[in-house]
Amino acid sequence: MRITGGYLSGRAVQCPPGEIRPAMDRMRESLFAILGDISGARFLDLFSGSGVVALEACSRGAGTVTAVERDSRKRAVLQANLALCEEAVEVIIAPVERYLLRAREAFEYVFCDPPFRYRYKVDLLQRLARSKACSTGTMVLLHHPRVEPLPAGVEALVRTREQLYGGSQVTFYRDES
Repeated sequence: MRITGGYLSGRAVQCPPGEIRPAMDRMRESLFAILGDISGARFLDLFSGSGVVALEACSRGAGTVTAVERDSRKRAVLQANLALCEEAVEVIIAPVERYLLRAREAFEYVFCDPPFRYRYKVDLLQRLARSKACSTGTMVLLHHPRVEPLPAGVEALVRTREQLYGGSQVTFYRDES
């Protein structure tokens, strides 16, 4: 697994122990091309795993990056991977749901990559919409199985795009509050 763009392009990323399904290189490259210039943006990576998406955001100029991962067994590898960034990346080891309850700042971009068997994706979107992690204009990207469609809107989050990647897709929502 390698970083696909920015100043860290081509750098290898370690895979942590436990369950992990890293975001495909092609998908990450496509997503960041769709997002365009994220220079200076606040970026939140939920269900971070290896931290590869947080690394992509750093590498492409995000100003503040926060990575949230529940599994404490992934901490050492996640922190080692994120040490590649010139900027400090905040690593939080906690359930995503708990983090969203306690979030104190809004992000311009929130990437969510829960395990495909995670059955609470709509609930996750509701929690995001109610969280201080989202504010007007926040872009939420949720990676999920292609066979599992998501609603056109959840509270203030309105679907703006769906991008297919093999058996998965990323659904884009914008906070319209």
